[in-house]
This record gives sequence, structure tokens and C-alpha cells, in this order.
Amino acid sequence: MSEAPPRLVRSAAGDALTELLLRVFRLNGLFLSEAEEIARPTGLTPARWQVLGAVLQQPRTVSGIARVMGLTRQSVQRLADALVEAGITEYADNPAHRRARLLRPTVAGWAAIEVIRPRQYAWTHRVTADIGAEELRSAVATMDRVIAALEASEDPLE
Repeated sequence: MSEAPPRLVRSAAGDALTELLLRVFRLNGLFLSEAEEIARPTGLTPARWQVLGAVLQQPRTVSGIARVMGLTRQSVQRLADALVEAGITEYADNPAHRRARLLRPTVAGWAAIEVIRPRQYAWTHRVTADIGAEELRSAVATMDRVIAALEASEDPLE
């Protein structure tokens, strides 16, 4: 006869993580709604803007973008192909890997960013008017620790 699994009990930290998760879901929805408004004049969706943003500092492979964004390679591939088709990005040869091409912005991609940036800056000033940079950095540090714990866990139920 097999042994029953250990009984897990609630903890204060577990309850706090659940509260954080619920806030992250709500915040994600609010961010996506705001991103739609900010990017609307360019015709970019929030997801396409996110992929474009991932290659502004340096060209990246689709797999590299997926890793940075925490998304699947397949979903990033679809978005990258759509951006290329729209003329916002282009694929370039990758000297480090013959088959994994690099995605980079085109002139049209940079033009879209120039439309988005002032709208994004105005939005961030409005949202952070009563929230200090230190408070936001503390929230980022906490989220980074949660991300590291999740990435270090091999089994989500252990």
C-alpha cells in the first residue's frame, strides 16, 4: 500500500504570495489595457510592442526574446513574423548561428517607437505621481526574488 502524500498547510508567506499573484493578474490586465491606448496610433498591439521593445537595445534571436520575456518560442515566432510582415522589424544574419536569425527594428519600427515614447513617458509620470522610485524599486526587487524562486523550482508542487 502506498503512502499518503504529506498534508500541506497554509502559511502566512503562502497567503501573501497568493495575494501577490492576484494583484499581478489584475495589474497585467490594467497594463495591457493602457498599452493598447499608448500604442494605438502606431497600430501595434501590446504583444507586438513588447517584442519590438525586446530588440531595441540589441538584435536578438526569437529564442532569446522568448527567454527574456518568459514566453514560449512559438508565440514569439508568430509575433516576430507578423512584425516582419508589417515592416516593423526584419531578420538579419546571425554571425553566431547560421539558422537562428536575429530580429531587429526597421526604420518603421523606430518611427513607431518615436510615437510611443512620449505617450509612454506621459503615462508613467501620471501613474507614478504619488509613488516614489524607491517604493517601485523595492517592488521590483521582491518580484525578482519570486521569479528566481519560481525558476529554481523544478516541480511546481514541491
